[in-house]
Amino acid sequence: MTRAASTSLPWATAWAIARRDLHRRFRGLRLLLVCLFLGVGALAAIGSLTGAIEGELKSRGKEILGGDLEVSLWQRAPTVRELMVLNGYGRVSGGLRMQATASAGDMAAPIELKAVDSEWPMFGSFTLKDGTKAGAPPEGQAWLAQGAAERLGVGPGDSFRLGTQVLKVGGIIGEEPDRLSEGFALGPTVIVPFDLPEEAGLVAPGAMYQGKYRIAFGGRYDAEGVSRKIGELFPSAGFEFRNSDNASPGADRFVSRMGQFLVLVGLAALVIAGIGIGGGVSSYLQARRTGIATLKILGATSGDIARIYALQLGAAALAGALAGLIAGIAITPLLSWALGSLLPVQTGLVIDLAALARAAGFGLLVALIFAAPPLEKARRFPAMALMRERVMPLAREWRGLLLPVGGGLVAIAALALIGTPQPGLSAIFMGGAAGLLAILALLGWAIRRAAERAPRPRNPLLRNALANLHRPGAQTGALVTALGFGLSAFVLLAGVQTSLDANIQRSVPQMAPDYFVLDIPRARIGEFEDLVRKDSPKAEIRSVPTLRGKILAYGPKGKTIRVADLDEIPEGAWPLRGERGLTYSDGVPEGNTVTAGKWWPKDYSGEPLVSIDEELAQVLGLKIGDYITVGLLGVERSARIASFRRIDWDSMGFNYVLVFSPNAIADAPHNLAATIDLPDGAATGPLLRQMVRTFPSSSVIEVGQVLGEARAILSQVGAAILAAASVAVLAGLAVLLGAIAAARASRLYDNVILRVLGASRKQLLLLQLAEYGLLALVLAGVALVLGSGLAWLVIVQLFEFDWLPDWPRILAVLGAGLALVLGFALGGSLPLLRARPAQALREL
Repeated sequence: MTRAASTSLPWATAWAIARRDLHRRFRGLRLLLVCLFLGVGALAAIGSLTGAIEGELKSRGKEILGGDLEVSLWQRAPTVRELMVLNGYGRVSGGLRMQATASAGDMAAPIELKAVDSEWPMFGSFTLKDGTKAGAPPEGQAWLAQGAAERLGVGPGDSFRLGTQVLKVGGIIGEEPDRLSEGFALGPTVIVPFDLPEEAGLVAPGAMYQGKYRIAFGGRYDAEGVSRKIGELFPSAGFEFRNSDNASPGADRFVSRMGQFLVLVGLAALVIAGIGIGGGVSSYLQARRTGIATLKILGATSGDIARIYALQLGAAALAGALAGLIAGIAITPLLSWALGSLLPVQTGLVIDLAALARAAGFGLLVALIFAAPPLEKARRFPAMALMRERVMPLAREWRGLLLPVGGGLVAIAALALIGTPQPGLSAIFMGGAAGLLAILALLGWAIRRAAERAPRPRNPLLRNALANLHRPGAQTGALVTALGFGLSAFVLLAGVQTSLDANIQRSVPQMAPDYFVLDIPRARIGEFEDLVRKDSPKAEIRSVPTLRGKILAYGPKGKTIRVADLDEIPEGAWPLRGERGLTYSDGVPEGNTVTAGKWWPKDYSGEPLVSIDEELAQVLGLKIGDYITVGLLGVERSARIASFRRIDWDSMGFNYVLVFSPNAIADAPHNLAATIDLPDGAATGPLLRQMVRTFPSSSVIEVGQVLGEARAILSQVGAAILAAASVAVLAGLAVLLGAIAAARASRLYDNVILRVLGASRKQLLLLQLAEYGLLALVLAGVALVLGSGLAWLVIVQLFEFDWLPDWPRILAVLGAGLALVLGFALGGSLPLLRARPAQALREL
């Protein structure tokens, strides 16, 4: 006796049936659990950590910057009028930053000198290593970073020399509130009183230093408006502005790009996981087709079937998502610890409810989209059709999937685009993922048709392997999608990793000068060269004049464009942001090639001329004969463009965007800078100490130490990226296992028949390997194209690096992926070989 067709099971009854059938260990749904666990866990950890860092940057903006607004300028102090205007907006803390060299006894060390006044710090707290809160050091004392103290071999109470002054170590730096806003340091920090650099002879006219003046507003002011007004009052001053909303633009941009990339990685992992979810749900419902048919025979409606199994799948999805959220939260302390030295993030658990909700939303929506098709099939077809599905596969009907699949896709797109810093890139990624799925689905159909029409090989194993690709009920489409995505993920990560490695190696060259020396007095350059060659006769020395200036205007004469009037800086015109190094030369600088125009003759005395980087000229639309105006020490100077140059930026030497004719800027106060290349094996310590004693006002940068620190930081970043991206590989491996398991379930019937007909276990094993080998070889080429294309998008469009893949390594990774596929296929085939025909036929 059956129920009336108009009635349906209450939700409570449906849950009771679902709960009885739902194994307490989620047997049959473990692939769904694993896939959701990986995807949701990755997104939860990424979102929580990124949100925490961005929150710290925003909430601690004033502390990180040291004020509401920072006004900086190069090689000079503000005039009385300029300083009066700054003081009109609130309390001002003045400071100075420059490279210097400290010495103690026989030890010397390049340092980053930070001079601060009595108002510092206006926000946050400065503490010494022993826990003492402090401000600017007392007269005659200095605060030293641990690295500076170690290199000089000094401790609290000891003395050291800086320029012409002897200072006492007052303490070791512990927490420095505005450290992050200072950017990458070329040496350990030493903090001194504001007047010390001048007293030590370090800021003579022409010296290379940067003044920083932080303002704590005395009223309600808009930082952007104040910056604009000050810039309008002093258009030629060369001021650069930063406010507390952009306290550390480098860190902010890094976090934004890193977070965006990692979110895309998490979404990729979920997309890959979704394929596994679809396959896992299909296998789960396939194993329960007899139970579903029985329920229908007993009167269960299609809605009842949908409710019962939707409840089971929903319970499993919630369990997997919850486990992923817990894992994501649990791993954040490890990520915080790893990035604590680079970014402002508190160690310990980081819980961001919005990020967790977003991660769970992504996971559950992906589960809905990929679980809906097999659930709809089980719901829609009559009982006898389900009974016969093993030999007569059911046709697909897509009309019932418009709401769950279409609505789920719209919701995922909304979640991915809302609040992202680069919605265009996210949209491209999602479009690419959808396109990739479509391509793989089309490829699966093409492989089936090609296998169906291909000539039949004489070898029976190959003939059967080919037939398995197109027979009724074949899992070719699912396998192509899973294998294609998995192999593409291998290629993607290999392309990203090798390009990152190559960019690090190119950006931080192995071969570089041993020293950069700044602020060498022009009148003493001969003495400097004699000192270096006395210590190392084969040393290579290159010296150039060095100044700082800001590009104020550019374009044809009478129609120049003021940089201050631009709504935004053109893409690629980075030299327009802030002050840049300037130099002059009689000849074309080493490592430069003139590509248009011509160089001025030696001892030129005509109209001031300038040669500029050809890339900047192209971005700004400049032509030979146009003009460039720069602000130099508060004075505007204009020069006509005489030539364009191609610059070898990879060389670790002196590269300048603007090179002037000597008569254009040589009269401005300035010093020289030099690079020193020592022969292999030469000792650097004695030379460094001699330079410090003879040229106390000059600053020495020890390149080897700086490059080592840069490589360590970039390697740490690269390792963090690849560690997070490996989640996608894990998801891909889970999907491969799931797809092979699903295919194995559908092959049981065929293998039993072949066993009954006399096929040996060896023949069945070779049959499986032949089938997967044919698929894998075809998909390897597809994965190489798709994976490398996605890697290019990540490297070039997201990180704005150069595309420098290592193809041998990428091919090796792809080969390892193929070996994994065949290994999984072999492992998945073993249960089929152990199946007993009589028992299997009874179960069928």
